[in-house]
Amino acid sequence: MVSQRELLESIPTKLWIGGPLDATGGKTFPVHNPATGETLVEVADATPEDAVRALDAAAAAQADWAATPSRQRGEILRAVFEAITARAEEFALLMTLEMGKALPESRNEVKYGAEFFRWFSEEAVRVHGRYQHAPAGTGRILVHKQPVGPCLAITPWNFPLAMGTRKIGPALAAGCTMIVKPASETPLTMLALAELCSEAGLPDGVLSVITTSRSGAVTAPLLNDPRLRKLTFTGSTGVGKKLVEASAHGLLRTSMELGGNAPFVVFDDADLDAAVQGALLAKLRNGGEACTAANRFHVQNSVRAEFTEKLVAAMSEYRLGPGAEPATTLGPLINEDQLNTVTELVDDAVAAGAEVKLGGKAPGGPGWFYPATVLSELPPQSRILREEVFGPVAPIVGFDTEEEGLAAANNTEFGLVAYVYTQSLDRALRVAEGLETGMVGINRGVISDPAAPFGGVKESGFGREGGFEGIEEYLDTKYIALP
Repeated sequence: MVSQRELLESIPTKLWIGGPLDATGGKTFPVHNPATGETLVEVADATPEDAVRALDAAAAAQADWAATPSRQRGEILRAVFEAITARAEEFALLMTLEMGKALPESRNEVKYGAEFFRWFSEEAVRVHGRYQHAPAGTGRILVHKQPVGPCLAITPWNFPLAMGTRKIGPALAAGCTMIVKPASETPLTMLALAELCSEAGLPDGVLSVITTSRSGAVTAPLLNDPRLRKLTFTGSTGVGKKLVEASAHGLLRTSMELGGNAPFVVFDDADLDAAVQGALLAKLRNGGEACTAANRFHVQNSVRAEFTEKLVAAMSEYRLGPGAEPATTLGPLINEDQLNTVTELVDDAVAAGAEVKLGGKAPGGPGWFYPATVLSELPPQSRILREEVFGPVAPIVGFDTEEEGLAAANNTEFGLVAYVYTQSLDRALRVAEGLETGMVGINRGVISDPAAPFGGVKESGFGREGGFEGIEEYLDTKYIALP
């Protein structure tokens, strides 16, 4: 395995527009290691003019890429999957360095992220239309699917590889060109992926990566350019709403995977040991910095004390430290702002009367660390029950009846995912159907799967990524009337 220094020296730090390019004006910005706060490298800081250069390349490549046989597009995607897999340790270490997560978490993300290229390499050849006689006998109906055209993907920092691959995979499979604007905190993984795609045979201009510290200013000219036909975004609901407004000018196709406030509901007939193991996955995967992370634990009062005791014991085993260290099982938060947010939400709950069962205070020192934390006896007005904490904090509240538990779970403007633990099939189906979320995990703490449609309802957004549905987000339906 390469050393950290060798790895960082090998990663592209320029813009990727048909190959590495300097930003206009030659400006750069730093990428920090969350475990130390130190600068890893400086990367190109794109300007609005650079974004237009990327769209020029995407528009120029669009017709040829759309005309490329689907089998050929699929084989390129498959080659990228195999290349990511071959370099899994490098990608894992790179993500740990720029995002902070523990190395085993990064390895899992590499597997998950790479699977989107394998899945959509197979879906590329399964884009179907239909042919039928008009029921009135007036002619024939031909329905054809074709790529929407150049796309812009804006990705977050919490899954530096997977949040890109689950957008790039279906876009390329459908025959669309794409520009990716990764988060300024974690641009290195996406630059490395762009280089790898080029090495795998992806034509110049089909995929560009523009890194910038000024996202709004740089993407604005793209959203106002009629050549751009699709916007896909993963991030906060507030930013998503602004992007939907901006996209209305050109009536862009949009996919929005936005904020979450996932309830984790434990009923009195649940296998509590299994529920605790599921809770660890749902809460501490990615250090809690995931839109799918369990944000609120609603536990039936008859088993709440036992569940709390077991969860405290399990979470106390997590070792806080730099993600690249072998003993670490819980890495730092992404930056100081996120550390302050988690601290503020916990302090608010404690001030309102919540009890700290575990953790509850940042250790201080270099890096942006926060320990695994369990809170109980939270008053209903606690902000942490309404706001996405995005950290390793588990607030536990009780309920008495199934109806009360379901109502509490749905008491949020968000609707991405919910988790339910029960040994009753009837109850599982009944509650799953009543939950106002786009996804439900029954007796499972991890639900993400490239073969399944990922997405939410309400203020968690719209559109689906993954599954058979994922490629449809990048296809237009054309009706051809025949005699």
